[in-house]
Amino acid sequence: MNRARLLIFNAALGPLDYRVPEGMRVQPGSVVLAPLGPRQIIGIVWEAERLPTQEVPDSRLRPLQGALPVPPLKLELRRLIEWTADYYCAPLASVARMVLASGGALRGPATVTEYRLTDRMPERMTPQRAAAIDALQGEQATIRELSEIASVSEGVLRGLVNQGILEPVEVDCDRPYIRPRPDFLQPELNDSQREAAETFSSAVRDGGFNPFLLDGVTGSGKTEVYFEAMAEALKRGRQVLVLLPEIALTEAFLRRFEDRFGAPPVLWHSSLKSTERRRAWRAIASGDAHVVVGARSALFLPYDNLGLIVVDEAHEVSFKQDEGVRYNARDVAVMRARFEKIPVVLASATPALESLQMAESGIYTKVDLADRFGGAQLPSIETLDLRVHPPQRGHWLAPPLVEAMQERLEKGEQSLLFLNRRGYAPLTLCRHCGFRFQCPNCTAWLVEHRLSSRLSCHHCGHEVAPPDTCPECGTADCLVACGPGVERIADEVTERFPEARVAMATSDTLNSPEKVADFVARAEGRAIDVIVGTQLVTKGFHFPELTLVGVVDADLGLEGGDLRAAERTYQQIAQVAGRAGRGSKPGEVLIQTRHPEAAVIAALAAGDRDAFYEAEAEARRDAGAPPFGRWAAIIVSSEDEAEARDAARTIGGTAPHLPDVMILGPAPAPMALLRGRYRYRLLINARRSAELQKIIRDWLGGLNFPQGVRVGIDIDPYSFV
Repeated sequence: MNRARLLIFNAALGPLDYRVPEGMRVQPGSVVLAPLGPRQIIGIVWEAERLPTQEVPDSRLRPLQGALPVPPLKLELRRLIEWTADYYCAPLASVARMVLASGGALRGPATVTEYRLTDRMPERMTPQRAAAIDALQGEQATIRELSEIASVSEGVLRGLVNQGILEPVEVDCDRPYIRPRPDFLQPELNDSQREAAETFSSAVRDGGFNPFLLDGVTGSGKTEVYFEAMAEALKRGRQVLVLLPEIALTEAFLRRFEDRFGAPPVLWHSSLKSTERRRAWRAIASGDAHVVVGARSALFLPYDNLGLIVVDEAHEVSFKQDEGVRYNARDVAVMRARFEKIPVVLASATPALESLQMAESGIYTKVDLADRFGGAQLPSIETLDLRVHPPQRGHWLAPPLVEAMQERLEKGEQSLLFLNRRGYAPLTLCRHCGFRFQCPNCTAWLVEHRLSSRLSCHHCGHEVAPPDTCPECGTADCLVACGPGVERIADEVTERFPEARVAMATSDTLNSPEKVADFVARAEGRAIDVIVGTQLVTKGFHFPELTLVGVVDADLGLEGGDLRAAERTYQQIAQVAGRAGRGSKPGEVLIQTRHPEAAVIAALAAGDRDAFYEAEAEARRDAGAPPFGRWAAIIVSSEDEAEARDAARTIGGTAPHLPDVMILGPAPAPMALLRGRYRYRLLINARRSAELQKIIRDWLGGLNFPQGVRVGIDIDPYSFV
């Protein structure tokens, strides 16, 4: 090649052509340095015919400055980037940027200086130094990373370095990972597990694209089944990717993985240190990372020899990204497997309706695990009508649930209370004048967190300390909390059962892998009697002594205008119900509700999943909703409300009139103000025959908006706020 077309990470500029200097060798997928004005930029060499642009004469081309020391992006990955950009109406450059997610990895082999504590103590102990020494026990990282961990300035840490309290350690950034051994431990599988495992292993041996839906009840041993397929891939020298929806789940998964394969997998998620991300990226690109466990972003890494993809808890909403490139990792995982010509396993106890429909139509192969492993029985489920069994005034737990908890405490068994609402109370107001505390940046009430003594917005992170007097009328001691959050439920449990050992499991309390590991160890060691948690506890955890699950407010998820509310509510409650009775003791689930006649609550109580999915599918079919129709959203935002409104009206006023497309809006978004930006939404409902992405591109492509206006496109939206 003497001429190269580059995909660069500036969507406004588009592709650029460069001259390849004599003696320099590049190919499609090569990552290179190129001049742009006075700067150097990173670009990816792309097939010219797939990136049309205005031709520039050879004489005007500037030369490339060098190729970076990383393997070229493979053809399959380049096609995935193109497909993702096309399907989700996203700039090609924005998708490609996710592939090169570690800038340090592009610079080649290197060492880095990290620091760790010694046994020495400082000559003069200050509060900052004491806090740093306490926070950094067992930590080793760069000064910048240690300052973030300890929440102190870099200057404080450099003072500790000068006194020998922190010592430097030279670390090889590319030190190899321990290789997992596929035959390290041979698990005991029952007949249905063995049959499912052989189905997956056979697909790995045969190769080729083969999408599976592993539909197994909670506690049926789905993880052990797909572990066998992973072992088969490892025997053949292939890489494996496992996607998990929550970082909090990784600790339990890592332990099970290491027990089975004798070594930990390679991790990829947002909490990794920069040196860890660099090491993982380069090992993945070289093929030295054999099993990668990660969040959705791990899907776009440049695997050298991928042989299997597993998406665990594949129904989870957190696989859908709602900012930047709005992609669904579950669906993109299937497409990556298709391009790579490998099997993909979507595992869930409560699959998404879209996945079930794909299995019913024969596109996915459905593999069922209908029984729990080891003879454990599914829990009994009963609804508690709060109109018949109202909680005591000022309390939130119905008397039958309180009695069931007392029985478990007397037997030495564990209980779990589920409420998907963080904090102490969702609303704080003045009992004197009615003033409500609202976020200044969002259309949302501030949530009271008594553990941290803050009023917080769960959308933008704004926080204030609770004032002593009402900001509106100035009355003292007049603030009252309205409604329950998990902190309030935990307080009620402590009040009712002073002897009970209570633990909260939320993203506020389990915000690091170490805290998750400590929580799991205490629960398994029976050092916890009652767990009070949010959706974080609905999946992945296995506590044999947990025999009672109480759902505090089953109707919470049915509120608002979420078009998938019933399905989400069913999945969430079914998953948390599945935490009960996973050992030898029978489990019981009590669901508090004011609407026991609602279809989703009745289906849960009857244990009739198929009836619920059939009714939900029929309702979706009548509405032309996914999977029988298509949805897309257009989100218009600006810091200026009039500017956002006018831009939304412009879009609405130029909407195409097509027989197979219905366009609703524009209207103010339910979250009309989010992070200081005013928002309007349009919803598109189209038949599956419609070329939805082309329609949207043609519609919006000719429109111009003020610089402060952002127009986002969300294909297959999950969030409607």
